[in-house]
Amino acid sequence: MDGEMTEMPHKSVLRGPGVRERTLVIAMALAAAFVSLGAASPALASKIKEEFVPFADCPVEAAADCLVANTTGGEFVLDHKTVPITKTVTIQGGIATALPLTAQPLVGAVGGETLSKTPLTVPGGLVGIEGLGGEVTATAEIAGPPSSVIVNRIGLALGNEPAVTLPLKIHLENPTLGNECYIGTDAEPIVLHLTTGTTSQPFPGKPISGKFGTFENAGKGKIRRYIGNSLVDNDFAVPGATGCGGVLSFLIDPGVDLIVGIPAPAGFNTAIMNGPLEETNAEFAAKYKPKPKKTKK
Repeated sequence: MDGEMTEMPHKSVLRGPGVRERTLVIAMALAAAFVSLGAASPALASKIKEEFVPFADCPVEAAADCLVANTTGGEFVLDHKTVPITKTVTIQGGIATALPLTAQPLVGAVGGETLSKTPLTVPGGLVGIEGLGGEVTATAEIAGPPSSVIVNRIGLALGNEPAVTLPLKIHLENPTLGNECYIGTDAEPIVLHLTTGTTSQPFPGKPISGKFGTFENAGKGKIRRYIGNSLVDNDFAVPGATGCGGVLSFLIDPGVDLIVGIPAPAGFNTAIMNGPLEETNAEFAAKYKPKPKKTKK
């Protein structure tokens, strides 16, 4: 009984005003923390929205995941001609289902270009063809619909199969070439099978290797970034030029072919595309999609 009597006041103290006071202090501290978070949240929300700007053209209603890949360096080699990638070339769109991670067609961008039309300067132009002096640019375009681009995220990570299958046509531009000078067409495209692994190509080409970049999170964990990727291919053929010089194409096309060295079989051409890839869920891209700016009347 004495032991019980001595314990009872002790229990009474545990249930007394001291506990209520400590609970009140803790509650006030938590409330202050929430107020502090609330005060910081507008800036945090603004930063997150900025990080989602690259996904502004994602087809959020047709896709489960959104993808944006920026090629910031590398080169295209078409037999005799090497065109360095000196400007950012962007390919963007979505994937219809989050799983599987294997090959799926690209869902085209909405409100923007699926493949940015970025003109790259052709070093030396097409010197050797009379009347074609001066700068010549080459712009890569998708040959066919966006769905002809195939994305394989397992291939990207493992390098055991193409990460991206990309059918292209190259638009050559110069005042004399006209508006329809192309290397490759929708019917006969240049088809790249870009890999982060090592290529296996016919003679006289030699194996080259790509690289899968490092992973990092962004956007409060809602954005997945792969930094430092290098996708390569040197096992693709390049057809001859068509439509160069308008009505004079029957004269100009063979000249372009001679200068560039096309048609060129596989083993004579190379594509190296370096740059980061970002992806996010379509629901996040939709949530943080920038609102259209109001135009002044």
